[in-house]
Amino acid sequence: MIVRRAIKNDAVVAGGGAIEMELSKYLRDYSRTIAGKEQLLISAMAKALEIIPRQLCDNAGFDATNILNKLRQKHAQGEKWYGVDINNEDIADNFAACVWEPAVVKINALVAASEAACVILSVDETIKAPKSQGGGGSGPPVPGGRRGMGRPH
Repeated sequence: MIVRRAIKNDAVVAGGGAIEMELSKYLRDYSRTIAGKEQLLISAMAKALEIIPRQLCDNAGFDATNILNKLRQKHAQGEKWYGVDINNEDIADNFAACVWEPAVVKINALVAASEAACVILSVDETIKAPKSQGGGGSGPPVPGGRRGMGRPH
């Protein structure tokens, strides 16, 4: 499925967490320009995107904090294709190193993750919603006011 999509749509991005770090940088910069709750949400999304390169480092047995700091520095300098280099336990320009991922796959993954987060927040908001002002019950009253007590004798 991924190969078929890659053949139909030839757009690629650098792998190794490079695109996630660049998106994180962009979102962090954008969040500093707005105020309110939106700023917190956008910053949280930026932080969540950095989980991908962190997990790559953890899986390879690297010091994730050191690698992520190097990646943040490179991306702040405008080097948008830098990602985790598994072979040399460092960072590298993964686009030049031919570590590519189909852009369609990356877009679909980001959209699916965002939709999942929205569903979770929606359910959480539903649970926190105050009770309605109506009669309070959702059905007819139970005789004796005892629900779930088993069959009467």
